[in-house]
Amino acid sequence: MFIAMNRFRIAPASADAFETVWTSRDSYLRGVPGFIAFHLLRGPAAEDHVLYASHTLWRSHADFEAWTQSEAFRAAHASAGGTRHFHLAPPQFEGFEVRQTIEGP
Repeated sequence: MFIAMNRFRIAPASADAFETVWTSRDSYLRGVPGFIAFHLLRGPAAEDHVLYASHTLWRSHADFEAWTQSEAFRAAHASAGGTRHFHLAPPQFEGFEVRQTIEGP
């Protein structure tokens, strides 16, 4: 499996609007080969920012790479520039190859 994450530092006054944009958009992920799950995570708040992360789980790194070259990816990111004013810095991408999984009952 492969986990793709982006970290976002969002101005506190823009946190609610940032969440609304993310939770009301069409991600175009359903039906993409290899896609397993997506989560928008809200982390700790500091005086100058609220930390968010998008967390996408893929069957493989190759499936993730194929999605980044797809029409679904382009459609999902077509309006991304319209949210830049929420960001204190560009998103920080992090990709992880899963080496161990422990699941509950």
